[in-house]
Amino acid sequence: MAKASRNFVCQSCGAASPRWSGRCEACGEWNTIVEEAGASAGIGAGPAKAGGRAKGRRIELVEMSGETADPPRHITGMAEFDRVTGGGLVPGSAVLIGGDPGIGKSTLLLQAMAALAVKGGRAIYISGEEAIAQVRMRARRLGLGEAPVQLGAETNLKDILGTLESGTPPDVVVIDSIQTMWTEALDSAPGTVAQVRASAQELVRFAKRHGTAVILVGHVTKEGQIAGPRVVEHMVDAVIYFEGERGHQFRILRAVKNRFGPANEIGVFEMGEKGLAEVPNPSALFLGERDGETSGSAVFAGIEGTRPVLVEIQALVGKSALGTPRRAVVGWDGGRLSMVLAVLEARCGLTLGGQDVYLNVAGGLRINEPAADLAVAAALISSVTGQPLPSDCVIFGEISLSGAVRPVNQMETRLKEAEKLGFLRAILPAMAARSRPGTGLAFTEISDLQGLIAHLATKSGAKRRGGEM
Repeated sequence: MAKASRNFVCQSCGAASPRWSGRCEACGEWNTIVEEAGASAGIGAGPAKAGGRAKGRRIELVEMSGETADPPRHITGMAEFDRVTGGGLVPGSAVLIGGDPGIGKSTLLLQAMAALAVKGGRAIYISGEEAIAQVRMRARRLGLGEAPVQLGAETNLKDILGTLESGTPPDVVVIDSIQTMWTEALDSAPGTVAQVRASAQELVRFAKRHGTAVILVGHVTKEGQIAGPRVVEHMVDAVIYFEGERGHQFRILRAVKNRFGPANEIGVFEMGEKGLAEVPNPSALFLGERDGETSGSAVFAGIEGTRPVLVEIQALVGKSALGTPRRAVVGWDGGRLSMVLAVLEARCGLTLGGQDVYLNVAGGLRINEPAADLAVAAALISSVTGQPLPSDCVIFGEISLSGAVRPVNQMETRLKEAEKLGFLRAILPAMAARSRPGTGLAFTEISDLQGLIAHLATKSGAKRRGGEM
């Protein structure tokens, strides 16, 4: 009998090495390399012929131009959840959902499965972290105690797949969580890279073979990334993050990968006593408590996936009492803020190097697109000068290192959302005038940051003269 081989695998990135070391050379993490027993044959490996390679069976090849009817999606009835998944769950797809502990992943999926089951779909919820009594207790608290969702509590993947394959395949299966699953084909403990990878591969294979949509819940690391090997994210059809600040009641469901719909699509929920409530108009929610008479506040018209979202960007600039000024950012990229500050100082003459800068995106939303550069710059200028920006104005545009303001995509969609919420003016890149939409907003075209400073100075000067009169 051949002796089982043993490898050393990093539990952070999945890289294998022939010997143990304190630091992983692939990802740079410390104390993450664990010795694991290797299987003589991997998951799904077939027998090889002696003295040669096994001959595989011939597969069927078809023309790409052929017609195939798309299977109907499983629509849960939760509009925000269905929006992020691209219009509902595709039969035979695998979806990976990650989020911080306690953010509400299990609550979201339990509500979605209950809504699907009430509409006639067959949904199974397998929990590897809670007993069935605990899941039922949560369902009763959410008012879902009578929903026809089938529950299971098991971590042995062989038993789970045997149960799912014994009868009619369900429409949707939730595995909460993939880190608790283990297969007997490997000797390593549950949660290790080998177990997570093998369990995910078997569940994805089950989904493709039986046409069941499988939802995998994944833990996240301290950096906010889904824990385990990155290969799992490549195996699934969609990767969705459930985000939110613990100090806010809002939760953001964001798709970072979706083979059957747009990426970067978001759904907005509000956490309450009865679980998660959908927010159909997030722009009005994020701007609901805005004070338009305070300096350092600007309204940014952004795009998240296919949805236009208006959010308030708050900036505070003050003299630093430390040798090294502070730069604190919530909801935006800190490196992007440093670039905007450098451009303001180098191209516009604003002295910001010795001052503390605080930037916040109100409502707990995280912005990733560079179109927010101009709104951030306007909020910083407003905070430095002490003059508030017009409360009925939205701002968007990308800033280059030369100080020029560059146009952004989907300008018409941004402006229509602003007009719908009662805004009257917009500050936007100058080149966008070529494709100016027919809206009722008054446009101010900005070609560079110096033009923005001049425009804001003119407006504040006119406001002061009007007050004196």
